Amino acid sequence: MNRIVAIHLLNDYSGSPKVLMQLLKTWTGKNIEAHLFTSGGSRGFLSDLPKVTRHLIWYRFSQNPLIKICNFFISQLLLMIKLLLFLRREDTIYINTVLPFGAAVAGKLRGCRIIYHIHETSVKPRIFKNFLFGIARLTASKGVFVSDYLMKKEPLVKNQVLLYNVLEREFAEKADQSYIIRSKEPIILMICSLKSYKGVDEFVKLAEINSTYIFKLVLNASQKEIDAYFKGKILPDHLKMYPTQKDTHAFYREASIIVNLSRPDEWVETFGLTILEGMRYRLPAIVPPVGGITELVSDNKNGFLINSADVYELSGKIHYLMCNEDIYQSFSEAAYQKSLEFSEAYFEETCVQMISI
Repeated sequence: MNRIVAIHLLNDYSGSPKVLMQLLKTWTGKNIEAHLFTSGGSRGFLSDLPKVTRHLIWYRFSQNPLIKICNFFISQLLLMIKLLLFLRREDTIYINTVLPFGAAVAGKLRGCRIIYHIHETSVKPRIFKNFLFGIARLTASKGVFVSDYLMKKEPLVKNQVLLYNVLEREFAEKADQSYIIRSKEPIILMICSLKSYKGVDEFVKLAEINSTYIFKLVLNASQKEIDAYFKGKILPDHLKMYPTQKDTHAFYREASIIVNLSRPDEWVETFGLTILEGMRYRLPAIVPPVGGITELVSDNKNGFLINSADVYELSGKIHYLMCNEDIYQSFSEAAYQKSLEFSEAYFEETCVQMISI
């Protein structure tokens, strides 16, 4: 087996780098030589991987849209130059998300096999999305997709693979061994990025109209960023917010319901790893009615499919679950049983096959 060269732009504690971490651990466990090109300057799931040779690439995130796009294109130019000097023709390039297009260009010029792992569809503006997916379609030898929905919506090439995100064995075992501590007051949990399109404001609204429950919002952001986002806003006392958490087990363990409130017209969820994690903890889920996330949640069985714009319907379903113990237990068990389908054994078998064929 020749070298696999993995590329991921921004190393943090979000879903896509977590999946790449799982892939790299599997490949190196099979004695495949793995190199990783990713950003430095911040810690994330890709920071301390044994047996993986890490190469830092320059990238600086900015809230200013003009600076952000300039930094992005500069980072891709530098990445392309770095890879042109590093790559061998027999290497397999594994590009995680559509963003690192510089790796695709370098790989094409060097004659390498290029595999794209597609996690997203909601890339804006439209011209930027067309550019990134256009590069992917021109350069990819194979496409890997996190859901059936995404594979059908954003086809790249004829050679395509469905690889669902799964729970790490360590996470699943810890969840299964945990004694579930339900709070006397029901806790509604959401874990997401600090973006309006992720439904952060809808979650606040939901908390405002439901004072009998505790709402916990775990954000992939610093406390400073959280303070800036909510500056000048009056938030209810029963809404608790937390910055980036490396270990989320304690939040799942005490929660009653897990929710994802992404706005379907702005951000379509292509999978929903935090929902799957919550389901392993037997949490009924409330999620948007579109996207790959509906492959996890069956309406009125292990959760509900509801548009986050309808906060009163969301509120009604939460109340329905919390006031009907038998129904809650039925949803809880169904959520757990569904989570068992997304095992690391399936993931490991598929991810080795897809780079060897």
